[in-house]
Amino acid sequence: MIDEIKLKNGVSIVMEKMDSMRSVSFGIFVKNGSINENESNNGISHFIEHMLFKGTKLRTAKDIAEEIDFIGGQLNAYTSKEYTCYYLRVLDTHLEKATDILFDMFFNSKFDEDDIEKESKVILEEISMYEDNPEDVVFTELQKNIWKNSSLSYSILGTVENIKKFKRKDFFDFLENRYIGENIVISIAGSFEKDEILKKIENKFFKLNKKSTVQNIKNNQIYIPSYIKTEKDIEQLHMCLCFEGISLKSKYNYAASLLNTILGGGMSSILFQKIREDKGLVYTIYSYNNSYSENGVFNIYAALNSNNFNKALEIIEKEIKKLKNDKISLEQINKTKEQLKSNYIMGLESTSNRMSGLGRSKILLNRIKTPDEIINEVDKIKKEDIDYLIEEIFDFNKKSISLVGNIKNIKY
Repeated sequence: MIDEIKLKNGVSIVMEKMDSMRSVSFGIFVKNGSINENESNNGISHFIEHMLFKGTKLRTAKDIAEEIDFIGGQLNAYTSKEYTCYYLRVLDTHLEKATDILFDMFFNSKFDEDDIEKESKVILEEISMYEDNPEDVVFTELQKNIWKNSSLSYSILGTVENIKKFKRKDFFDFLENRYIGENIVISIAGSFEKDEILKKIENKFFKLNKKSTVQNIKNNQIYIPSYIKTEKDIEQLHMCLCFEGISLKSKYNYAASLLNTILGGGMSSILFQKIREDKGLVYTIYSYNNSYSENGVFNIYAALNSNNFNKALEIIEKEIKKLKNDKISLEQINKTKEQLKSNYIMGLESTSNRMSGLGRSKILLNRIKTPDEIINEVDKIKKEDIDYLIEEIFDFNKKSISLVGNIKNIKY
């Protein structure tokens, strides 16, 4: 059973007891990511995430690490385009201690100037690491161009210039406007005592302001078809072909997952079999949906020898056109439904997966679906839904291509 509670200051709590488990996963989701930034502060959300691990009034960064290690727990965080998550996983006997640490980080982090300077160097190294990874660069450059007129185009890591200039006051000003009650979701899944943990959350989070006094950034999130070439002296060519997709709010979300699975979601998919197994043109090829609250893209990624680019692209486009002409059989759709359901149900056996799913759904869509409701949604996918998505997504007038590698001889 899933419980949903809302505090007076807007903080939402979603809890699912899993009595067969001995572990518990606990996450604090903040509706704040790079989409909530502007050019001058791009990267600050991710920087704040780092700084919450650098010490509080009670604990040094080393204390935080050692205290979690000594109870055998896992403590981490990540920043996305639309939200930030701080999470932990421990045995149920250590939940009290673990949440003490997490709440201390969340409310009492010092943001010491020396730590800010040191951590800026760490983040600059992280940016360099991503720039050295062509698979990351091909997606980053794609996002930068297809969402050119909105903050959705911003890198989550930020810019080198911004990372070097952030000061202590910048962080506190940003926190005051974004880390507020109505932007917070707390998600818990596993073995825990509901009344005890709820009382603890209420005692800690009541102090947050409900709303910000600053108006949200207005985004003109319009997909712009783009062709991007990034020169890099590497052996392989990295390619991303993308089309405008659907948002998380679309009623076709589960149908889009099914379509993706069939086209490029695994080793039995059309693209993997045709281009890697039958033709041997690539080492890696896959597709995936990249959906946001208001929009999305459908991506096809491949790593290959640049000499094979035109042939591989020709086959990809040929297979998509074949889908548009012949569609997908009802038999294949029904088989893939079982694949989706099996993957989802097996994922429910992890408290981490369940906590993450509950938190993301609440923070991005403000709604929670039970496992039975999700299974039912998958079962209800019709052939007409898949046919509609094939026509809606694969519009070659709206395709985009991003290339990274030795591109001098690429003719397209």
